[in-house]
Amino acid sequence: MKILCVSDQIDPLVYSSSIKIRYGDVDMVLCAGDLPLDYLDFIVSSLNRPLLFVYGNHNFEGYERYLKHPGSSGLTHIGSRVKAECGLIVAGLGGSMWYNGGKNQYSEAMMFLEIVKLVPSLILNRIFRGRWLDILLTHASPRGIHDREDPCHRGFKCFLWFMKTFRPRYLVHGHIHLYDLASARSTACGKTLVINAYSQYLLTTEENAHDGNN
Repeated sequence: MKILCVSDQIDPLVYSSSIKIRYGDVDMVLCAGDLPLDYLDFIVSSLNRPLLFVYGNHNFEGYERYLKHPGSSGLTHIGSRVKAECGLIVAGLGGSMWYNGGKNQYSEAMMFLEIVKLVPSLILNRIFRGRWLDILLTHASPRGIHDREDPCHRGFKCFLWFMKTFRPRYLVHGHIHLYDLASARSTACGKTLVINAYSQYLLTTEENAHDGNN
């Protein structure tokens, strides 16, 4: 399965008339935040594929609407929610570390409470699907993996706990800009491959993607 992951920067390879040529074979799109809705609408209308997204700490167009109606306008907001799509189980945790009191910012304790909201659905997945989830989609990164030392870009320690406990195959995040796109994008952490989706990243899932959840 191929998944187009996007975040933080409008990529000219995606936002072009040749998007179908480059990405027409993807099965799903994941957005890790901080992109305008019209860009996401363009992707959905061009590829006709499901798009799941979380909000970051910028670009809050439609924020209140999507909190009340997560699946409107062809886009599905999965912040603090779990959704099965294209045979995969995806959970979402949007927002960044608290740094100036703005919208969608969290302390460690606040983000842990957002994780708690996911637990009932994860338990049901474990019982009825044999695994907790496949992908955790976040805006911020885990603490110590791809993050920065400034308050805004510091990662969450509770994401490390989440990966150890629920063992997603992938954690896809944004928020950390890559000024050299040849930089390393992925880091293994236990059973989880942590991927920085800045701008765009094409994820090809493995056939045994569910094995790490047993």
